[in-house]
Amino acid sequence: MASTVTAATLEVVISETLSLGGTQYGGTKTLSIGSINEVFKRIVKCVNSQTTTVATFNGNAFASANAIDVEDAKYIRVTNLDDTNPVELAIVGAATLYQVKLAAGESHILGSPEDLMLSEADTSPSFGTMADIASIQVNPASNDVDVEIFIASV
Repeated sequence: MASTVTAATLEVVISETLSLGGTQYGGTKTLSIGSINEVFKRIVKCVNSQTTTVATFNGNAFASANAIDVEDAKYIRVTNLDDTNPVELAIVGAATLYQVKLAAGESHILGSPEDLMLSEADTSPSFGTMADIASIQVNPASNDVDVEIFIASV
């Protein structure tokens, strides 16, 4: 049986609106990603004081339960859906990770998880060999917080 899913183009629009003293400082940027035919989207309750893995990636999606193919994913967005509390977001590779804090309502956007990240323990960038993302994890500190994850793949 052949698939009835037809690939489509994902359009990501980022828009800022800011007027100071009658001058507009905002802008709109659009990114189009073609041939998208898979979507992973879920809202996850991240329980207080616990780290929750919201996505895992593997070179072969069938090699790990619920894994997303690292080579096929092209766009990733994680959004903190809470209206008050921040979360800590960890982008985890095979041997390193980086973390960012997402305040209430904020999003973190990434491109393809393949060869995406390089973590270093100093302040002098090496611009060296990038690594694949292995997982995305969230820790909401002492609050229960919902996050949304959206991943588009080819």
